[in-house]
Amino acid sequence: MTSPYNPAEIEPAVQAYWEDCGAFVVREEAGREKFYCLSMLPYPSGQLHMGHVRNYTIGDVISRYQRMLGKNVLQPMGWDAFGLPAENAAIERRMPPAKWTYANIDYMKGQLKRLGFAYDWSRELATCTPDYYRWEQWFFNRLLDKGLAYKKMAVVNWDPVEQTVLANEQVENGRGWRSGEVVERREVSQWFIRITEYAEELLRDIDKLEGWPESVKTMQRNWIGRSEGVEFGFEVEGERERLGVYTTRPDTLMGITAIFVAGEHPLAGKVAQSDAKVAAFVAECKNAATAEAELEAMEKKGVPLGITAAHPLSGERIDIWAANFVLMGYGTGAVMAVPAHDQRDWEFAVAHGIEIRPVIAPPGDAQHDFDQSALITKAGTLINSGEFDHLDFARACDAIADHLEKAGLGKRAVKYRLRDWGVSRQRYWGCPIPVMYDGDDKVVQVPDADLPVVLPEEVAFSGVKSPLKERTDFRQTTLPGSGEPALRETDTFDTFVESSWYFHRYCCPGADAMLDARADYWLPVDQYIGGIEHAVLHLLYARFFHKLLRDAGLVKSDEPFTNLLTQGMVLKDGSKMSKSKGNTVDPQSMIERYGADTVRLFMMFASPPDQALEWNDAAVAGAHRFLRRWWQLAARSAGDVAGAKATLAANGWAAAIDDPAALDLRRRVHAMLQKANRDYRKFHYNTVIAACMELLNAMDKFNPAPSADGAATDGAAAGEAMDPQRAAVLREGLVAMTCVMAPITPHIAHRLWRDLDEPGDVIDAAWPQADADALRGEAVELVVQVNGKLRGHIEVAATAGDEDIQTTALAHDKIRKHTDGKVIRKVIVVPGRLVNIVVQDA
Repeated sequence: MTSPYNPAEIEPAVQAYWEDCGAFVVREEAGREKFYCLSMLPYPSGQLHMGHVRNYTIGDVISRYQRMLGKNVLQPMGWDAFGLPAENAAIERRMPPAKWTYANIDYMKGQLKRLGFAYDWSRELATCTPDYYRWEQWFFNRLLDKGLAYKKMAVVNWDPVEQTVLANEQVENGRGWRSGEVVERREVSQWFIRITEYAEELLRDIDKLEGWPESVKTMQRNWIGRSEGVEFGFEVEGERERLGVYTTRPDTLMGITAIFVAGEHPLAGKVAQSDAKVAAFVAECKNAATAEAELEAMEKKGVPLGITAAHPLSGERIDIWAANFVLMGYGTGAVMAVPAHDQRDWEFAVAHGIEIRPVIAPPGDAQHDFDQSALITKAGTLINSGEFDHLDFARACDAIADHLEKAGLGKRAVKYRLRDWGVSRQRYWGCPIPVMYDGDDKVVQVPDADLPVVLPEEVAFSGVKSPLKERTDFRQTTLPGSGEPALRETDTFDTFVESSWYFHRYCCPGADAMLDARADYWLPVDQYIGGIEHAVLHLLYARFFHKLLRDAGLVKSDEPFTNLLTQGMVLKDGSKMSKSKGNTVDPQSMIERYGADTVRLFMMFASPPDQALEWNDAAVAGAHRFLRRWWQLAARSAGDVAGAKATLAANGWAAAIDDPAALDLRRRVHAMLQKANRDYRKFHYNTVIAACMELLNAMDKFNPAPSADGAATDGAAAGEAMDPQRAAVLREGLVAMTCVMAPITPHIAHRLWRDLDEPGDVIDAAWPQADADALRGEAVELVVQVNGKLRGHIEVAATAGDEDIQTTALAHDKIRKHTDGKVIRKVIVVPGRLVNIVVQDA
């Protein structure tokens, strides 16, 4: 091997070899431990960006490492191919969304292959193909059968120009993001799936997700939003039905001085028919924001309806207002106002002259001016509450709830912030919802035998209205069995539906059913990788869908993802890469310039996977230099170390080494292996690479041919014969480093493995383990911190495990001065660097 390092020659040849021998095609093997590694599937936008490259490189490194541990590894790839971007591109390019989507899939697939990812392409899927969404439609029929899918009127954002519903994120300053027209709040018939039926289980099972980041679990808990409280009703003058509300603070009921209802509430609508001021306000509310962040920031407005309701405890008449910060889609569309103990209510009361009535005593009986602020928002002792005075929070809540229940005016209740999942979109490029409507507008399911309902792909698409509404060949059909005319549903599924079960289908390619027994071999996914932006909706819907499939008898597990890794963003000049900021880097140009292994190496070396990565052109070039130096060392040493195979094969060869330089290098080799074994498990690939760089430096300087007096010198002179012991150790180092780097830089590792005349392929090599004998006698110094502050140093053997390190640290005299008499909450060991002891006062 004398040729220079040329990735443009090496990488395509290695990739062709993998493809020819089906290196990454996997099958189920009973009795063999499986590992399902999955990165979130991409939208086929037309070109990979560096965020994609980082995400998929992380997944590929994990997959290859697990394969070398001897596991049966599945790593598939597919395309989240439906959705709005394809429609936008179709409008710009005057072409059908399908044509644009399939062309992008072909191009992006080529880019992924160029990066050498170890995907089982035999399992590839695209969610826009009928053979995929057929089963989505089939499963929707099962949900309809169980009453878990239903249709109802819902208030939505309506773009009057595009004639479609917009998500909250598509409304900018009250206008449609594309049309620029003022968006209306309109009631539209929408399809829903009852995720609220699973709210308690979804919340409870978060505790099972031990391999998930705590931040993601917290976001899911907050999104589900379980609360305990009381629901009760106000008797409204002139109305037969009570006005229902729910509160988690029944202790503040005697402080109610107003009731707020949404602009879309029937009470507001009724008054608006005869009151022009209320009618104008209701119309204004139709164009108001619905996103929570916008609701918090916008000006709080309201108008009195001129009607009152009776307080359920005192009978006092209370004014009802319509307010722009109350939404019909949340709870009952009505809330009680307690201005003395809620900041928003206080601000509104001050602006509109509503009474502020305190019912919770200031802490320590201090004086508090409730006209100046509503600072007492926490629980406390009741005042001004009649028979409930002097009760603390818990006793007051129980007493008031008991009173309401005995009077038949209310009851204790558990509520969730979570709402049923709206799955229909008034868009074209999506999976057709498999229902039709008879002459009386009654819903009729499309029979399973008639699935899939195929979305026509050759359409003229302008962006105004869905072409499905105009296509009589799609919309007009007949009722099953009778032949009577019927109309198909023209709404399509939200793309979150497709992305909630794609990972199930990967397990069962070609199955003539939604899933088969192979799903239970592979599921749950052992390692899922994706961005933190998917922490709530995608992951929550995927968890929910998995439970639906379980309850339909299609899978056995309760949760779909055992471990979750949320990778950090790729930054340039301190900002997230984006076309709008003009700070993107084209992965293809980097691959053409440096090769895929260099791009992969930089992505793993620049920072740990869960942290942001700052793009650095110089560091990319540095990664390339490292690979070139590695290649050159192997080329320079190949002939001599090849002859050392016999020495390595001999029993007890390592014990016979007596050369100090050889022993020192061997310690370095196995110190690297020890670090790699620790850090691969923690996804700390940057420190693994750093250890390999240090080892390369040592091997580069190592003289495999000692001088005449036996002293070591830097490097070997040309033509000098290698000492057998030194040649064997150098070979051991090259083989070990090739194994360790193989998951990160697989192409160069494949070639060097062959050039080192090792058996088989490096992708199937056993993961190397550190030899404790090689490390014996080597010591490392570790920093010891207590609550993050430096308190001392300890020296431990390089082979010491975490428990031994912890014991040594806690026994150290200087450390004990800071831990004696305190509760040790946690001991964190960072191998090779430090120990941090977290304590608190007893």
